[in-house]
This record gives sequence, structure tokens and C-alpha cells, in this order.
Amino acid sequence: MVFAGLALLVAIFSFAGAIVSLKRKNFFAVGFSGVSVLVFGFFSIATIYAYIVRGGGVPLE
Repeated sequence: MVFAGLALLVAIFSFAGAIVSLKRKNFFAVGFSGVSVLVFGFFSIATIYAYIVRGGGVPLE
């Protein structure tokens, strides 16, 4: 569950970084921040879902 919390924290900070990069019109950084939000957000939500539905573990099935 620690991984899910850390991944969610990284996704939140990446989202904040994307907002700042948009204000500065740095679209290269917006792209990397967007990919980070998608990847870390997916893994955090998938891990939290696995703990709630399956009782723990990494969602492999």
C-alpha cells in the first residue's frame, strides 16, 4: 500500500508541474508531466483497487 501512496503523490506533483509548465508555455515539460500523471496515476489506482477488491497484492490478472 506504500507504493500506491507514493505513486499517487508523484502523480499529484506531476499534475502540479504540468500546470506550472503550461503557464510558462514549456510544452516539452507538459508532455513529460502528462505522461508521468498517466503512468503513476494508473499504477496507484490499480494498486489501490487490488488491495480493496482482492485483499492485497499487485494486479497481475
